[in-house]
Amino acid sequence: MVKPFDEQPGIIEVTSGYTGGSKENPTYEEVCSEKTGHYEAVQIKFNPEVFPYEKLLQVYWQQIDPTDEGGQFYDRGQSYQTAIFYYNEKQKEQAEQSKQDLAENGPFTKPIATKILPADTFYPAEDYHQDYYKKSPLRYNAYHQGSGRAAFIKKHWGNK
Repeated sequence: MVKPFDEQPGIIEVTSGYTGGSKENPTYEEVCSEKTGHYEAVQIKFNPEVFPYEKLLQVYWQQIDPTDEGGQFYDRGQSYQTAIFYYNEKQKEQAEQSKQDLAENGPFTKPIATKILPADTFYPAEDYHQDYYKKSPLRYNAYHQGSGRAAFIKKHWGNK
């Protein structure tokens, strides 16, 4: 999820990490064990004057399969389920409205499964997870293609 946001005007920082669980400072292995309750997530610091929250939501929806209740593409389990974490009531309202708009006007026939949840403590992931698409471009691109994500995005969103 870093690449679609990274280096966009108004995006200050994108950090990979974990949120929503019960264990302090979880590791990747602990999160993947499905015992901590965390989601793999990105935290995005942005300038809303340049890159409004509504645009964050739009970019997000176009990177996932919002109808998949069990994870994303090859990645299965609770930690890979999609969610939008909001920090205030305005963000919550905008996220819920964008979800409703997607359900009513989007390219999907199945219900939107993405949850909208209050933000919780965010724990940055290990260094090797940060900017993974830059550090390991061959592996990143192989996964992006091989998992079906690239084809899914192209089918539902074209070149948007």
